[in-house]
Formats: sequence, structure tokens, C-alpha cells
Amino acid sequence: MKLLLIEDNPAMASTLQRSFERRGMQVVTCADGARALDRWSASLPDVVLLDLSLPGLDGLQVLERARAEGLRTPVLILTARGTVGDRILGLNTGADDYLPKPFDLDELEARVRALARRGAGGGDRDADPAAAEFCGLRCDGESGAVYFRGAVLELAPREAALLRALLGRPGQAVAKERLFEAVFPGQAQVQSEAIEVVAYRLRKKLGATGAQLVTLRGLGYLLKAQE
Repeated sequence: MKLLLIEDNPAMASTLQRSFERRGMQVVTCADGARALDRWSASLPDVVLLDLSLPGLDGLQVLERARAEGLRTPVLILTARGTVGDRILGLNTGADDYLPKPFDLDELEARVRALARRGAGGGDRDADPAAAEFCGLRCDGESGAVYFRGAVLELAPREAALLRALLGRPGQAVAKERLFEAVFPGQAQVQSEAIEVVAYRLRKKLGATGAQLVTLRGLGYLLKAQE
């Protein structure tokens, strides 16, 4: 697994780099917000760890520009800004998770691995659901809404999250674990069977679209055209 660590505190960056490398991960570091996008594009990481207080460009500006340029790597924000408002702002800008400083290294590693599974270990090399259309279904990359033949498909937020994950790989099996992380990110307390309830509800709403959600026992789920 390859990580991009964007952190301007030398001591923090060194500590995190050593810790992750001892755990078998490859770490690319960057201490300047102005250079972060070039390093991001060049390294193709599986997960980005992003501090908000950076020289050159603020971390939120880096994130906003990255998403505008189509960089979809999962991002975990690390920052001393721990207020609810800061967290909401970061998530609305395009972050996938948020961990305030100080934090536990074991928890950080668990969150990083969860994000890597969510991105299927492919970072920006993974399929982008916003770029594909399947059986008249299309995902809006900015709003996250799913459209069917130009009209918004009425879905609950978790149903939409599940469908977006499946639209990234239509016709291919998607592991149940990966889908769980997409639908319940960072919610380890939720039972794994909860994804089955969401899939059941989504399957009924897809009935008139021409797309079929298939359960693959022991593997996950598959989105395919109805026969």
C-alpha cells in the first residue's frame, strides 16, 4: 500500500513515516501545499493523509483542487482543528474521513486500511462511477446523486452510496467488505449484515431501471443488466 503524507511538521511527518513503514507501507511525503498536487498526481497513492495547516496552499484548498482535477484517492484529514464545523467543511470539500490530533496510531492505521479497501487499493487508478453510464443509470460526481434517464432516482443516502460503489464496476463482482466501507465509512460498530438490508431496499428500487443487483454468496454483489 502506498500513502501520500502531506504534513508540514517535520517531527510529525517523520514519526508517521517510520510508523507506517514498519507496518509494511510505502510512504511518500510532501510538506508544501503548493507542491502537493504534483506529488499526488505523480505518486498515485492508495490513500492521502492531509494536514490542513500547510504553507503555500491550505489543506482544504489542496483537497478542493484535487477533486476538481479528478483525483479521487480516498483522503483522511489529520489536523489540530477539531471542531464540528471544521470537520463538516473538510468532508463537504471531498475528504473521506477526519481524525483530530492527537490521535492513536493504531486507530489511524485501521482507518487508513479501511479507506484503502474502500478505494480497492487502486487510488485514482480505480474506476470512477461518475464517468460511467449503465442501463440508463448515471452518477453525478459533484452531488453524488444518481440519475436514471436524466431524472433523479429517489434513493436513501446509504442506497445511493451502495449504487455508486457498484456503478464503478458494472458487470463485476464487488466484495461485500468494500461495499460496507462505502456505505458505512468508519462505522465499525455497525453489524456487517446491515449491508444486506441496504442491498435489499436498493434491489427493489432498481426493478424498473433495467439494472439488476445480484447477491454472490460469500463474495459480495454484482450489478448487471436484467435478462
